[in-house]
Amino acid sequence: MANGQWYPPEWPDRIRALADGSLTPVTPKRAATVMLLKDTATGPSVHMLRRRTSMAFAGGAYAYPGGGVDPRDEQQIRWAGPTRTWWARRLGLEEAAAQAIVCAAVRETYEEAGVLLAGPTDDSVVGDTTGEDWEADRAALVARDLSFAEFLDRRGLALRSDLLGAWTRWITPEFEPRRYDTWFFVAALPEGQRTRNASTEADRTVWIRPTDAAASYDKGELLMMPPTIATLRQLTPYDSAAQTLTAAPDRDLTPVLARARLGEDGEIVLAWPGHDEFTKHIPTGGTSS
Repeated sequence: MANGQWYPPEWPDRIRALADGSLTPVTPKRAATVMLLKDTATGPSVHMLRRRTSMAFAGGAYAYPGGGVDPRDEQQIRWAGPTRTWWARRLGLEEAAAQAIVCAAVRETYEEAGVLLAGPTDDSVVGDTTGEDWEADRAALVARDLSFAEFLDRRGLALRSDLLGAWTRWITPEFEPRRYDTWFFVAALPEGQRTRNASTEADRTVWIRPTDAAASYDKGELLMMPPTIATLRQLTPYDSAAQTLTAAPDRDLTPVLARARLGEDGEIVLAWPGHDEFTKHIPTGGTSS
């Protein structure tokens, strides 16, 4: 493959099985991921992690901190910023589901990058979160021994939903065995905090300019799933993290879902609506072009 597009070899067989009715799509799990930004002298950089090659899903691919919704993310929680009603309208969900998505975005960013978008008041953010007591709480969250609502209560903190901007939404294709309905958010790294590789799923983390990451993908040097490279390209026009966040409310959140069709000659055409660069033509033999 010329670029770094993630392309599992089992896809053609699964696409054909879906077409002939022998494969039933699994229901996608709700998830959230955050494009964490910080300003540099040459423009904003984004925090990315490389998934371990041993991972069953997208091993070796670069991605952002994120993960699935914990059912307890719908619990009553200390909340600051736009109301749950506002977020429900923005995400096109019921209030409880909207809260869970926003909560998952903040919780997963803390679990995987050690960055916490929360503060003791509605207009403040916690500083350094690298102490042993913070690490103990983070580990308890990862183990699901502690809910995020309990964690915030224990520390007298409120989730700062105003520090997030909803950016886009992608749903894993129907032929994938692991499916996610993922909302992508943007956020700026809070002053006084720093990222670290806190994820057991990642073997490397980087701060990288979106233009540089996209160039490395185009050269085949960085492996990425379509949503990752698509969002990186969308970040390139902005000169600062604040500018990116300002643009977020006008972003279209219509979900992107890949579609596959079979031609008369048995060729598979795999396409992501609105993202022509990912279109694949897979001949009867199975390899893509």
